[in-house]
Amino acid sequence: MATEAKKSGRILIVDDDQDAREILSRLLSSAGYDCVTAEGGERCLEIARSEPVDVILLDVMMPGMDGIQVCDELRKDAKLRTIPVILLTARDDISTRAQGMERGVSEYLTKPVNKRELFTRVQSQLHSRELDRQLERTAANIDKE
Repeated sequence: MATEAKKSGRILIVDDDQDAREILSRLLSSAGYDCVTAEGGERCLEIARSEPVDVILLDVMMPGMDGIQVCDELRKDAKLRTIPVILLTARDDISTRAQGMERGVSEYLTKPVNKRELFTRVQSQLHSRELDRQLERTAANIDKE
């Protein structure tokens, strides 16, 4: 039941810390999610442009392209702008949250991540993503008529 819904979700985990990527991937995979990982912003964009992704878990502080810059690039691309982004941050400050909100971030998780909160937020964003897809299908059907 709930597990079946989870199995339909593909999560892109983006963090420059290999251990963080592995931990998040193991947690989410054990719950039935399909996970793919990226070590940085550029790779995140490559994957998102070439493979189906339902939710992106995105670290804020990374060398090169940081999480905020990745959000900017995602929102510029019509195919990627609707993918929900959950921002992972070690800094739980107002400035980081405000920057994320300005760029359409869906959720925030503070590191270290609480397992229950992670699952709840991912499932919430997967549900939101499915509702967006249903709305798109309905609009397309109306346009056909």
